[in-house]
Amino acid sequence: MAGSVLFSGKAIVVKLAYRHGVDAETLLALRMLMAAPFFAAALWSTSRGAPRLSARDHAALLLIGLLGYYVASYLDFLGLRYITAALERLILYLSPTLVLLFSALLLHKPVTRFDLAALLLAYGGIVLVFWHDVRLQADGVALGAALVFASAACYAGYLVIAGEHVRRIGAIRLTAYAMCIATVGVCVQFAALRPLSMLAQPAPVLWLSLVNAVLCTVLPVFATMMAVARIGAGSAAVAGMVGPVATIALGYVFLGEPVSGGQLAGTALVLAGVFVLSRKPGATHPKEKAT
Repeated sequence: MAGSVLFSGKAIVVKLAYRHGVDAETLLALRMLMAAPFFAAALWSTSRGAPRLSARDHAALLLIGLLGYYVASYLDFLGLRYITAALERLILYLSPTLVLLFSALLLHKPVTRFDLAALLLAYGGIVLVFWHDVRLQADGVALGAALVFASAACYAGYLVIAGEHVRRIGAIRLTAYAMCIATVGVCVQFAALRPLSMLAQPAPVLWLSLVNAVLCTVLPVFATMMAVARIGAGSAAVAGMVGPVATIALGYVFLGEPVSGGQLAGTALVLAGVFVLSRKPGATHPKEKAT
C-alpha cells in the first residue's frame, strides 16, 4: 500500500513542477538522472554471480526499457499537462485490462464473459471520470487522456513482453536494467531537443524532481517488489488499489482538484473492474506502474 501511494504522488509532483514553467522533456530528464544511480546499483548487485544474459535477452531488455519506462513515461508526462492527476492515475490503472486485450490479440488467449464484465466495469468508470474532467475544463482533456492512455498501452506491452523473461532474469534485475536503458533514451532525447543548460532549473523544480525520483519512483518500485515476494502478486495487486483513491485525495489537498460524486463513482467502477481481473483464477497480475 505504501508503494502504491508513493507511485500515486508522481502525478501530484509533476503537476506542481509544471507551475514553475518547466517542460516535460526537462522534467523527465531530471527525474531519470536522479533515479538512475539507485537502479544502476541494483543492477550491479543483482548481476553478480547471476547467469550471463544472451544477445536475445539484451535485445528484449532494450525494447522493454524503451517501451515501458521511456516512451510510456514521456507520454504520461505530456498528458499530465491537460488532465487532472486523478484521471491520469485511473487511466494508467487500466494496464491490467490492456494486458488482457493484448494477450487475446497477440497470444490468442481466450476472453471470457468474466473478462468482458471486468472490462465493462473499468471502462465505464473511465467514461464517468473523463466526463467529470471535460465539464470542468474541456480544452485539452481529450488530448491528455489519449496521451496517458497511449502511455498505459505502452506499459501493458512492456508487461506482456517482460512476462516471458522476468522469472529467468529476476524482477529486480530486469526492472533495474530497463530503467537504466530508459535513462539513456531520455538523455538522448533531451540532448537532441534541449540545451544542457536547461537542467539548471530553479530550486523548487530540482527538489520536486528529487522527490519524484526517490519517493515516487525508486522506493515504490522496490516496495512493490518486496510486497510481491512476501504476500504474492494477487494480494499485492489488491492492496495497490489504494493508489487511485490516494491520488484523488492528494490532488484535492495539494492541487485543489475538485472531487465530485461522479468521479468517485467512476473510480469505484474502475477499481471493481481491476479487482475482478485480479481475483480471476490463474490471472497474471502486473506490477504497479512506475511511469
